[in-house]
Amino acid sequence: MTDTTHASSPLGSVTREGETVVLTYERELAHPPEKVWRAITESEHLRQWFPVDIIGERAPGASLRLTFWPEALAEAGEEIEAAGMDREDPTLPGEVVTWDPPHVFEFTWDTERLRFELAPIAAGTLLRLVVRTNQPAPRGYASTAAGYHMCLDALAASLAGEVTSFYDEGSAASLESAYSEIV
Repeated sequence: MTDTTHASSPLGSVTREGETVVLTYERELAHPPEKVWRAITESEHLRQWFPVDIIGERAPGASLRLTFWPEALAEAGEEIEAAGMDREDPTLPGEVVTWDPPHVFEFTWDTERLRFELAPIAAGTLLRLVVRTNQPAPRGYASTAAGYHMCLDALAASLAGEVTSFYDEGSAASLESAYSEIV
């Protein structure tokens, strides 16, 4: 794990498993696992910090549709289009890999595999997100890493009752620069 920090949240680590880039983030959240679980699995909460709604049954092997929120398209539409998405049908396929409430939610999102792990700690919840990908964002893996970092920052703010955006162009540039040093 890299000790570098950006604002108040640590950078994730970046490792490689063959052709796959593995991004790992950890956040200590001052909220119980059940509240964090709702935030990472329910549409009304996802909308506050994640660029897509996760639509589909929550069961291992179930198909998912990951549809970009209109506000995500408005904020990061150029990046989304550069990735080959159609603004008229901003949906990607996915599948539930692991569904173990309120501990593990793992799913595929197009070419990425995301694993959210929650563990109770004295202060609330330790959230660990592991993203496996072999296709970078249009601006590279540093951009992919920065994107997930900003999402987790927005998740923490949302849990604290703050209204924030998951995407900020200035933060994105700063984080991409920091992640480019470790990718």
